[in-house]
Formats: sequence, structure tokens, C-alpha cells
Amino acid sequence: MTADENRRQVLYWRMLGRLFEADEQPALESASVAIVGDVGLPPALLDPGVTVDNLVQRHPELAGEFEGLLTLGAGDGAGEAAGLEVRRAALVSKLLINVFNTGSGSVSATQLANWQADAGWFEKALGTDPGELRGRPNAGGLAGVLGGIEGDLVKRMHLREVLANPALAKQLTPSMSLIEQLLRDKNNLSGVALANAKALIRRFVDEVAAVLRTQVQQTSVGEIDRSVPPKRVYRNLDIERTIWKNLTNWSPEDERLYVDRLFYKHTAKRTTPARLIVVVDQSGSMVNAMVNCTILASIFAGLPKVDVHLVAYDTRALDLTPWVHDPFEVLLRTRLGGGTDGTVAMALAQPKVSDPRNTVVVWISDFYESQSQVLFDSMQSLHRSGVKFIPVGSVSSGGQQSVNPWFRQRFKDMGAPVLSGHIKKLVTELKSFLA
Repeated sequence: MTADENRRQVLYWRMLGRLFEADEQPALESASVAIVGDVGLPPALLDPGVTVDNLVQRHPELAGEFEGLLTLGAGDGAGEAAGLEVRRAALVSKLLINVFNTGSGSVSATQLANWQADAGWFEKALGTDPGELRGRPNAGGLAGVLGGIEGDLVKRMHLREVLANPALAKQLTPSMSLIEQLLRDKNNLSGVALANAKALIRRFVDEVAAVLRTQVQQTSVGEIDRSVPPKRVYRNLDIERTIWKNLTNWSPEDERLYVDRLFYKHTAKRTTPARLIVVVDQSGSMVNAMVNCTILASIFAGLPKVDVHLVAYDTRALDLTPWVHDPFEVLLRTRLGGGTDGTVAMALAQPKVSDPRNTVVVWISDFYESQSQVLFDSMQSLHRSGVKFIPVGSVSSGGQQSVNPWFRQRFKDMGAPVLSGHIKKLVTELKSFLA
């Protein structure tokens, strides 16, 4: 074993000790201090109380080393200079200890904010944007682990007491885990705490909306309707056609074109709106979908050609269409948790279909239903009538959602496979229908 391999092993043994043992190992700590100094890294790298943000503020040159640190191919050891792999091991250890060693007991708003910042650096080290993995609390693998850690920190924070203190509330950074907790607890809040909770939800909604709005460009406002005579005004004048139709009036002697008829462009467009009916499962496992889809529905509702309706359900259904332009108000009216019975949502959604071939129904759920066959039969009936039916299993910033395999197979057989994964997929499907 080479000297560098020995030093890396020491750093990783120290990391594992920090993650799984309550007590420090003095020998590993002192050896790690010496190793870190040898490769030109600051001793603060070994202090779990120092955030990556603080470290980078003191040593800006480290920022570039953290980004992409854990991506495939990084630090493969091929041709690396002596000590470079050791340096990378020290940086990796810093990230893993700060993100995964969260201790126990109560958590302050500052501690949550620090963890969120460190998790953001961890996500950048993996080659993703900060918040992208944590935006998928119900996903599997690493994304689910990060979402679970953040959710645990939020639960340990005594959120009601923090919200009641404006100074502490300002330290909170809105995230999916925090928003979920706020939505679950909103009926128990009042006064200053409720006002701060609403402010945090509003901030999160605005941030997500800003991202989604860039993905939803304005669609066409309709096809040209040639049954409507063009307005005879100068801005509609079709100069090329006017010249072509009057060429027989060209006078070689005068070298002039005499125009006896003007031609105008048709500009009137069909204004029949496409109807978009969004049905969202608001049971506890679908919080991410509820947040993202209410925001997405509000964006499409702002387009000139789209008539948007929004229905949320668990064992009861709620028509949220009157508030569809304001996702903040929609979220305040949700009641997360409980069972799932899509038939009650279908009872609200089905009467909204007046022109099947001009209607799209987006149904977002994990499809673990209490009346599976009855619900599927009604969905299949919609599909056969000409409705564009889009079953969606996930509308997070990425990743997969667990979907009932019984429904997944039947949707596939029906010719409407479950759309799952990045929200951009849903945006693309909707734009292709509405364009």
C-alpha cells in the first residue's frame, strides 16, 4: 500500500467514525489534521461545525474543487499528481460528514439553514442543481435519503415556535420538506406564526413558478380563421399579393403599376379554448405533485387559449378551479393525508368534458386506489370518447414515482402510458396538445 493510499484510508476511517460513532477517535483526528496540512488544505475542513459556505468564503479557491467532485470519472486516479487523491478524499469526507451526520435532539432554524446549504454543495458535487435531489422526498435512492434527512430536521425543529419568532422565521429557506410540514400544520397556526408560514409558502411558490415559467413558452393563440373577412386596414395590407394580382395593370410607357384592387391578410384567429382538466391526488405520498401541479396549472391558466380546471382529492374531492390562477391560495385550501378514492374526483371531472376532442385530462397520482376497476373503466371511457388522457406518476424536478403496476399496465394497453419523471415531460406533452 502506498503512502497516499494509507493517508486516504485514515481520512475515510475518520469519516466513518464521525458518521457511525458518537465519540471522537483522537488518533484518527490528529492524523487527519497532519494529512490535511500536508496537502495544503485548511484545518477548518475537519471541523463539522464549519459549513461548506463558511469554508469557501474563507478559501474561495476551494469552490471549484467541490463542484462536480462526486461525478462519474472525477478522481479516478489515472495520472493524478501525488497527493491529489488524498486532497479529494478530504473534500469528499467534509461533504459526507456535514450532510449525513445530523445528530439527534432539537434543531434550530440556523442549523436547518446550514444543512440546506451544505446539501446544496453536495448536490453540486454530484453534478445537479442545489435543491434538485431534495425536491424528490418520495423518490428512491440518494434523492429519497436526502429528502428524508431534511424532513427529519424539519420535524425536529419545533416549527411552530420558530414561526412565532419573526427573526428566526427569516432564517428559514423554503424547501419541499418545509412546505409539506407547513401545509400539514397550517390549521394549528395563527397570528404571527401563520403569517410567517404563508410568507414562506408564497416564496416557495414564486421560486418554483419562475423555473416552470421558463419551460412553458407562450403557445399559439389559435389557427387563422379564413371564414372571417380581413379588416381593410393598412397594417393588414398584403403587399406581395397586391402587386402580383395587379401585374396586368403595368404600364411600360409610364413605368408604373396601376392598382385597382387591394388585398389584405386574414388575421382573425379561432378562439375556442382547449380545456385542460388537472386532477391531483393530494394524499400524503403526493405532496410534491400537488405543489408542482398547482403551480403549473396556474401558468397554463394564464395562456390566452387555455381553459384550466383543477380538482384535488383524497377520499373526498375539491374543485379548486376558482383559485387556479393563484397556486398559493390553492395550496392553503389543500388537506394533505388520508386515503385515496379517485372515483370522487372523476365525479367532479367528468361533467367538465363538453368537447372531448378539445379536452386534455392530466391525472396525477401513484394510482393506489380503493376502487381500481371502477376508476379505470371511467378513465378508459374518457379516453375512448376522444379526450387526451395523460396519467402522470411523478411531476417532481426529476426522478421516478412509485406507481401501482396494475394501473401502469392497463394504461399502457390503453395507449396512454404513465408519464413519470421530470416535469419537463409533462410540459412538452401539454404544449404539443395546446399548440
